[in-house]
Amino acid sequence: MLSGDYLPVAVALFATLIAVVVTASWTDIRARRIPNWLCGLNVVLGLTFAWIVHGGWSAVGMAALHVAVALLVTIGLFALGAIGAGDAKFYASMAAWLPIKYGLVLLVAVSLSGLVLLFLFLAFRSSGRSRRGPQRATDFDKLPYGIAIGVGGIAAVMWS
Repeated sequence: MLSGDYLPVAVALFATLIAVVVTASWTDIRARRIPNWLCGLNVVLGLTFAWIVHGGWSAVGMAALHVAVALLVTIGLFALGAIGAGDAKFYASMAAWLPIKYGLVLLVAVSLSGLVLLFLFLAFRSSGRSRRGPQRATDFDKLPYGIAIGVGGIAAVMWS
């Protein structure tokens, strides 16, 4: 699968994934939004990673299919009010890192990360402490799910 010649590139791309996740998590915590440019960059990086790690153009096609399916499902969830638009786009961008055969792995990893995040979020809210963050009081009621998407995405990429 991954020859020694491509290993440094794969490691560098994975390091950029971590940087993207940290940036997305930070903006989601601070402003409850994930920038479009960050999601777009993540798609480009993820498709490049898929080509190098998962096996050429066919892997890019399968990763692109994963992005399309993930975007359709998450936009539907956004339309129902279940998640934010940034979360929908960020999840779809994380799908770029994995061929569609790993779709369930990504879903389970993000869901488990989300469960942990939910418990931490509820514990923080019940402690009565607050930090600087979103400007509207109602924004504090929203779970910054980009964190779970990022952490779960990293776990899924490592699993694959």
